[in-house]
Amino acid sequence: MADPARARKLAKRISQIVASAIEHEVKDPRLDYVTITDTKVTGDLHDATVYYTVLGEKLDIPPDFAGAAAALESARGVLRTKVGQGTGVRYTPTLTFVADTIPEESKRIEDLLAKAREADAEVARRATGAQHAGEPDPYKAPREEADDDELAEEESRS
Repeated sequence: MADPARARKLAKRISQIVASAIEHEVKDPRLDYVTITDTKVTGDLHDATVYYTVLGEKLDIPPDFAGAAAALESARGVLRTKVGQGTGVRYTPTLTFVADTIPEESKRIEDLLAKAREADAEVARRATGAQHAGEPDPYKAPREEADDDELAEEESRS
C-alpha cells in the first residue's frame, strides 16, 4: 500500500493531465464543456476514478451527459497513455470516469434551504401580533413562608 500523501499527489497530477489533454489534445467536440472536478486513486495506485461535470452550451440548454460519457469512454486509452507519460509511475492506473453529482446535490440543498426560509418567514409573519395562550405568567409564585407562631398554632390543633 502506497503512502496516502503520494496517492493524493498522484490523484492531483492525474486531474491536471486529464484536464489538459481534454482541452488541448483530444479533438472531440462532445468534450468541449467537460470539467474535471476531482480524482481519487486507490491505495495501491492501480486504479483512478476521475470525476467530471458537464456544463451546458448555454444556460437554457441542458448539458449532454450521455455524449460526454461516451466521448470520455472512447478517449480512455489516449488519456491513460497521457497519464502514464506525465506521471512516470511504474504501473499506469486504469481510468474510470464518473459523473460528479455535487452540482445536482448542491442545487437540491439550496432548494431545501429556500423552502425552510419561506417556512420561517411564514411562521414569523403569523407570530406578529399573536398573544400567548393562558396566563401572562404561567409559573406559580413561591408560597410565602408562614410565621413560626402560625406554624406552631397549626401543629397544636392537629
